[in-house]
Amino acid sequence: MMIKLLQRFCLYISGLALLVLLFGIINLNTALWQAAAVCLAVCFAIGIASLHSLKNYQYTAWIIVAVVAAMIYPHAFLKWGSVDLRNKWLILIIVQMVMFGMGIQMSIRDFSGLASTGKGVLIGLACHFSIMPLMGFLLTRIFHFEPEIAAGIILIGSCSSGLASNVMVYLARANLVLSVTVTAMATLAAPFLTPLLMHLLAGTLIEVKFVSMMMEIIKIVIVPIGAAFVHDYLKHASAKGKRNTYSIAALCVVWLALQPFGAWQWLSLNLSAPALQSAEVFNFLTGAFIVGAVYHQLYLNYRRVDEYIPYLSMFGIVYFTTVTTAAGHDNLLHVGLLLFLASVIHNGAGYFFGYWLSRLFKLDKNSARTIAFEVGLQNGGMASGLAGNMGKLATVGLAAAVFSPWMNISGSILANYWRRQPTGEEIAENKAGV
Repeated sequence: MMIKLLQRFCLYISGLALLVLLFGIINLNTALWQAAAVCLAVCFAIGIASLHSLKNYQYTAWIIVAVVAAMIYPHAFLKWGSVDLRNKWLILIIVQMVMFGMGIQMSIRDFSGLASTGKGVLIGLACHFSIMPLMGFLLTRIFHFEPEIAAGIILIGSCSSGLASNVMVYLARANLVLSVTVTAMATLAAPFLTPLLMHLLAGTLIEVKFVSMMMEIIKIVIVPIGAAFVHDYLKHASAKGKRNTYSIAALCVVWLALQPFGAWQWLSLNLSAPALQSAEVFNFLTGAFIVGAVYHQLYLNYRRVDEYIPYLSMFGIVYFTTVTTAAGHDNLLHVGLLLFLASVIHNGAGYFFGYWLSRLFKLDKNSARTIAFEVGLQNGGMASGLAGNMGKLATVGLAAAVFSPWMNISGSILANYWRRQPTGEEIAENKAGV
C-alpha cells in the first residue's frame, strides 16, 4: 500500500516538475529547467507504475531518465572520483553481468525447440543477420554520418537479438518457444557473424580486427551465458553430474590461481599472439565455470535469487545508456535527431521485413510476429560492450545509446497492439475449445 502511495505521489510531483520546467524555459533560467527536467523524468519513471495502462513501460521510462540526466549533466556520469566510468574493464564486467542475467532467463532445454521450430529458426536467423546489418549500411549511405558513428549503426544491426525480444513476444502472446530458440541460436552465431558483417560492411569506416572482435564477443556474450548454463545444468543434474561439475570447477580455481605466479608469464613468452588470445578466452571460460558453480550454491541457499538477477541486467543497460550518452554528448547535439530518425527507420524495417518475409515463407501469423520481434530488436548491451572495448564509446557506441530506448518503446507498443489482435489461428483454437 505504501509503495502505491509513493508511486502516486511521484506522479503528482512529476506534474509539478513539468510546470517548473516550462516556467524555467520561458524565463531562460537554465539551472531551473535542467533540474526540473531530471526531476520530471525520475518521478514519472517511478509514478508510471501506478498507471495500469503504462506500467509495462516503466523500464523504458528509466532508460529515458538515463538519457535526460546524461544530456543535461554529462560530466557527472564520466568520472566518479578517480573511477573512470568508461573504463573498458568496468564496461566488460557490467556487460557480462547483463548477459548473465539474460542467460539466467534461458535454459539448455531451449535448444530442444530446434526440433519443432527448425524452419522458423532458419528464417529468423537469415532475416536477422541480413536485413538489419544491410539496413544499417543503407542508412549510413543516406544520412552520411561520421565514419565511427556510421560504424556504430552497422554494429548494432550486426549484433544478435537479446532478451528484450523474448519479453515482447511474451507480451504479444506470440510463439515464445520460437523466440527463445532464435535468440539462443543468434547468440551462439554472433561471435562469427558479427565480426564478419562488420568487416564486410564497416571495414572502410573503422579498423575491424576479425579475430580480436570474435574473441571479445565470446568474452562479452558466450562466457556469462555459459556461466548461467552451468547453473541451469546443476539444477537438474544427477549426483554424479554434480560431483563432476564441482570437480571441474575446483580444477578451474587451481588453474586461475596459478596465473599470477608465473603461468601467464610463461604463456606470454611461449605462445603466438593469436594463441595468447585463445588462452585469455580460455581463462574467461574457466572463470565462467567457477561463477556458475558458486552462483548455484547461492541459489540453493536463497531460491529467489534468480528473480532478482534480471534487475541487475536492467541496471547494466541503464548504465551503458547513461555513460554512452554522457560520453557522446557533443556528438548527440549535432546528430542526435538524425540518429533517432535512423533508429526509427532501422527498427521499423526489422519489424516489417521480419513479419512479411516470414509470411512469404509460409510461417503462421503468430510465428511471423515472433520473427518480427527477433529481427527488429537488437542486443544493445552487446553493441555497447564492443564499442567500450574499442575505446570508442562516444562514437561507435552512440547508435546503441539512441537505438536501445526506441527499440524498447516501439517493441512495447507493438507487443501490446498485437496482444489485442488475436490471429486467425488463435480464434480457431478458441472456437474448437468451446
